[in-house]
Amino acid sequence: MTASAMEVLATIGSSQPKLGRVDLSYRDVSFCKFRDNCRFSTCFGSNTRLKKAGLRFTLKAVQSEVFREERQSAYGKRSLSGNGVRLFVGLPLDAVSSDCKTMNNARAIAAGMKALKLLEVEGVELPVWWGIVEKDAMGKYDWSGYLAVADMVQKMGLKLHVSLCFHGSKRPYIPLPKWVSQIGESEPGIFFTDRSRQYYKEGLSLGVDDIPVLNGKTPVQVYQSFCESFKSSFSQFMGSVITGISMGLGPNGELRYPSHRKLPNDSGTHGAGEFQCYDKNMLSILKQHAEASGNPLWGLGGPHDAPTYNQSPNSNSFFRNGGSWESPYGDFFLTWYANQLLTHGDRLLSIAASTFSDTTESIYGKVPLMHSWYRMQSHPSELTAGFYNTVKRDGYKEVAKIFAKNSCKMILPGMDLSDAVQPQETLSSPEMLLSQIMAAFRDNGVEVSGENSSGSGAFGGFEQIKKNIIAGDNNVFDLFMYHRMGASLFSPELFPSFTKFVRSLKQQEMHLDDVAAESHVKNSEPSMQI
Repeated sequence: MTASAMEVLATIGSSQPKLGRVDLSYRDVSFCKFRDNCRFSTCFGSNTRLKKAGLRFTLKAVQSEVFREERQSAYGKRSLSGNGVRLFVGLPLDAVSSDCKTMNNARAIAAGMKALKLLEVEGVELPVWWGIVEKDAMGKYDWSGYLAVADMVQKMGLKLHVSLCFHGSKRPYIPLPKWVSQIGESEPGIFFTDRSRQYYKEGLSLGVDDIPVLNGKTPVQVYQSFCESFKSSFSQFMGSVITGISMGLGPNGELRYPSHRKLPNDSGTHGAGEFQCYDKNMLSILKQHAEASGNPLWGLGGPHDAPTYNQSPNSNSFFRNGGSWESPYGDFFLTWYANQLLTHGDRLLSIAASTFSDTTESIYGKVPLMHSWYRMQSHPSELTAGFYNTVKRDGYKEVAKIFAKNSCKMILPGMDLSDAVQPQETLSSPEMLLSQIMAAFRDNGVEVSGENSSGSGAFGGFEQIKKNIIAGDNNVFDLFMYHRMGASLFSPELFPSFTKFVRSLKQQEMHLDDVAAESHVKNSEPSMQI
């Protein structure tokens, strides 16, 4: 780290008040814990804008026992909950090299873990990619890079939540395994396909789940072998370091179709998305289902009057109030489309539940928050993503049932989103949708966990997360996953707010006098000096 690198002298878990000083010329972060006379540094990249700005950030933090005693005497004692929400922080998506031999930015990740440990964060979340571990040939696994991460987590005294990712990523670029992509070149029908015959090559179609398209094996069989290899390879960490495993269910690990894609000519318009049922296998299943129902013409494809990705739902007739989504055909198609997703989710959660049945790790699955157009009667974004949820029908009760059936917990992203900051033209309501989904899972006895939508630290995001956690009822709310570790998290704009957020999770009930105390503290930090 250069002499001009920024330094953060932060009080994290110490009993002494400390000062923090940050030179914003680089996104380097150094944490000092004076009590142990120990220093560690990390760099997550540079920031030219901040380098030119020449700002210096001073954070005055008054903490721990001294601060706690002052608050109790000045504002009364605080009410603490014995069982706070467990907090995990996601590691970078590309924490491991593409050949799985080494860790990327190992020193930076180690420093970040130390900071989280001092904050008394429960642990970190590690994305484990199918396209990295089983990259070159079916059944040929290389876990070495991920094992190195698990070993580092253990030495730091943290817990580890592993996310098994059976999808690809465009940023950072992490494709499906080479051998799978090669099969797809000659047989593109294994990929999700939209009405324009564009292929989604970051994930396999639900239509091939039980078809032996991968060198004589079905995708479900390949996923199961992957899980079994993971269990065997990480046996030394199971039951101790690893406390939870998320089963990848679709794009971004979520149970959904890739109905919203970022296209090269994307103008940023919030459209309804498109139905993903046009690969030959999905069309074959649809055709059979339509013939069995006595309406063979309904099996020729998806709705012809549905808009494209970025078109408004009102630009065509399918999603409009009184549109064909309410017709017998609409009900037939939407029921079939949603049931295909439910079947897929049940298959994969069942694999995880059976594979790890003799371990103590909790199994999780992620359900998306498709909140755009929620205030329309048809809920277009949810329909194209595979959730038959409308003003007339609760589409999440059946989803909750497959989680309950497999004794799995649910992760729900978007807990930092509020209605107030959504574009009015999209008729969005993340708060209403989040409340509906949580209620459906709560009614089925499924524990709910939360996740933020991004690490940008949007205005009011941490307060919204706390609000949702409290509303979630501690009897069913399991943990919160913050995404992700990196330059943004450790920036002087975000890290002080994150630190206060972490501390606030340790208490589930706040007295009015505590609110006044927080206001008192807020007036004393932070200060900016040019």
